[in-house]
Amino acid sequence: MLYPQNNLKRELMELNGLWNFKLHDDQGDCNEVPLKKLEDTILMSVPASYNDLSENPKVKNHVGKVWYEREFYIPEHWNGKRIVLRFGSVTHYGKVWINGQYVMEHAGGYTPFEEDISPYVSFDKKNRVTVMVDNILDFTTTPIGKMEGKNLDYYFDFFNYSGIHRPVKIYTTAKDYIQDITIVTDLKQEKGIVHYDIEASGPQTVKVSVVDEEGQVVASSSSGVRGSIEIKNPTLWQPGNAYLYTLLVELINPDGTVVDIYEEEFGIRTVEVRGKDFLINGKPFYFKGFGKHEDTELNGRGFNEVANIKDFSLMKWIGANSFRTAHYPYSEEIMRQADREGIVVIDETAAVGLHINLLGAIMGGADKRTTWEQVQTHESHAQAIRELIKRDKNHPCVVMWSIANEPAGDEEGAYEYFKPLVDLTKELDSTRPVTIVSFQTATPKRDLIYSLIDVFCLNRYYGWYTQSGDLKAAEEALRSELTEWWETDQKPIIITEFGADTMHGMTSTVPVMWTEEFQVEFLKMYHKVFDELDHVIGEHVWNFADFATKEGIIRVGGNKKGVFTRDRKPKKAAYLLHERYNQLPDFIDINK
Repeated sequence: MLYPQNNLKRELMELNGLWNFKLHDDQGDCNEVPLKKLEDTILMSVPASYNDLSENPKVKNHVGKVWYEREFYIPEHWNGKRIVLRFGSVTHYGKVWINGQYVMEHAGGYTPFEEDISPYVSFDKKNRVTVMVDNILDFTTTPIGKMEGKNLDYYFDFFNYSGIHRPVKIYTTAKDYIQDITIVTDLKQEKGIVHYDIEASGPQTVKVSVVDEEGQVVASSSSGVRGSIEIKNPTLWQPGNAYLYTLLVELINPDGTVVDIYEEEFGIRTVEVRGKDFLINGKPFYFKGFGKHEDTELNGRGFNEVANIKDFSLMKWIGANSFRTAHYPYSEEIMRQADREGIVVIDETAAVGLHINLLGAIMGGADKRTTWEQVQTHESHAQAIRELIKRDKNHPCVVMWSIANEPAGDEEGAYEYFKPLVDLTKELDSTRPVTIVSFQTATPKRDLIYSLIDVFCLNRYYGWYTQSGDLKAAEEALRSELTEWWETDQKPIIITEFGADTMHGMTSTVPVMWTEEFQVEFLKMYHKVFDELDHVIGEHVWNFADFATKEGIIRVGGNKKGVFTRDRKPKKAAYLLHERYNQLPDFIDINK
């Protein structure tokens, strides 16, 4: 799905700002509500989560439907064009009306959706857009949840922020237009190969040009909607040293007039897993960075460009070269920023919580082995994979797809569930490796799905949830399991989560759990084991920053495993990582 842009042939306007907002009162038919203006509303910011923007506790913890509405004009000269209304994301379900007429709906809270609204708008008066948002989850949605009375019980450890989370835009195209672009790059000797596939409506000719960062056309083709372009001595997209070309696509009428234009930025780079190495541009890459969240005070999970700039600045200061979009696709704007900044991304779907016995597994409870008998998420999960790849396929920053986080991979039925989803992912994109991030109990002897994936991504908390506070025992357990993985199936390992809850400012001469000193010693122990094992090719600390969770007895004001506080103040561990990551190269011969 192409990102909206303003160019010589397309126009763009935004509907961000103040909208009217109200909770649904559970009265009447929802389809009748948009027939007239909403009444008894309050003002609400878009994009943002609504939960933290009102002092009414009913808003903070609302379960169910809410309403958004605003008015807008359409310029007269847009008459006769496609006029597309696009939502960056609505969490978790959105239904849209224009002037009381139903337009579209979408399930899945982290990917965009859009529709041509030209049949529904007026050009001589204000138009009204009404959006119903629903945050209820069940065993068919991705992620999963279930209603317990009037409360929603969800199976993931972050707050269920809801609302219109990402920018709302309206853009125009001609009736015949460029629908989609797929770019795949390769390297052969001194040449960069750019394979392209253009989807366009109408009988027009397609012209494709590659433009460098200086604005110079370095290669072009008029061979049609599919083809390849060679670039001599290309500048590669490298971690920490990004270079972006632009694929300029022009849709041309038989009389030579240009009907539509789209400019898609891309980088020339290759990705490959070979033996114990993860190769970017043929060189072994070492992942150093974080699991993150889209989570800030007030905005919640809502798009926050100021926070995004600060987070990338902090990642560069600390020496990180990568992050995982835990546990859902992040905004398109973040992906474009990662492209420009040269930050490597493991791109993850919202399939988190597919483990209904997770808490019992952590606490040593009975293994009921019922997850794959109860969940019916296969359809929504497959759709999430399709939408993620369609949106992010051209981003050079994305080097691997993660199709789930901590599923019940050690319960019977896991292989049968994931095999078709892995096959689907590889069918949609054969150029990137695929992973499923593993839960603590899915050890080599228990895991049933490790044969499906290309890279082992392990979330491990020895020394915190198990061997709690005993770092010597934790070290032995960690080293033993990582060695066993290599002996079981020789694939590279990235530790995608390891961390300890830490209260900022809580200190002790003797490192004990929850202190900043313990977090430092915890990380040091893991680093020691990683440095001993050459099949460990990456480390992502959990978490970049503290984040909000639902209330509970194991969370005090949220998850405190961040090396930064929620308002981005560094803990002592941040300085440890700053020293380690700035000394550890991005590309390293890990034959230690």
